[in-house]
Amino acid sequence: MLKDQEQFEREERAKRLVMARKNAGFAGPKAIVDRFGWNANVYKAHESGRNGFGIADAKKYAKAFKVNLNWLQFGIGDALDPEERPVSVADVPKISWVSAGQLTEQAPVTDFSEFATVAALDLPDGDWIALEVEGNSMNKISPPGSIIFVNRRDKRLAPNALYVVADETGAATYKRYRPNDNPPFQPASYEEVPPPQFQGAVTIVGRVRRSVIEM
Repeated sequence: MLKDQEQFEREERAKRLVMARKNAGFAGPKAIVDRFGWNANVYKAHESGRNGFGIADAKKYAKAFKVNLNWLQFGIGDALDPEERPVSVADVPKISWVSAGQLTEQAPVTDFSEFATVAALDLPDGDWIALEVEGNSMNKISPPGSIIFVNRRDKRLAPNALYVVADETGAATYKRYRPNDNPPFQPASYEEVPPPQFQGAVTIVGRVRRSVIEM
């Protein structure tokens, strides 16, 4: 019975997605993926009900089609309810770890126009960059391949909070702040990973506020 209910809800959500797309003036899925650059197979699977979609995709679709998020995801309320809070989508520059280290230099990297971007939903105000996690040193929180979103405006240190930092060589790393440890920026890994060996003073690039991984 539970599987039947899940299938029913998935199919009803897919019907609402098709309705939202048509009401927004898009004739078919191809027009959508051409306009927004979405993965065609993923979107078609969502429209057909073959695969379900979660709240992150629902927010993206609600924003694109200008419909009520609660209506699209849960079938609650009016599709065009003006009271629905708009979803903010930010294009965050995705930079390399080398560039992250350069952000701490006297003449830091400030022009991100040449960098690719990654979309992020409902980020709070800040100065954001995105980095792709390499290695296993933070795999309790961010497995390899995760995208972390770093607020360069937030450099206040808080115990157990997550930061991207760099030393005087410009080498940047992502670690958890443990003020009683030496060094205070430590791995958070299921494996035996040694702490970083910093050269000279450590500068905070920014605080990590979100970690996501595509499934």
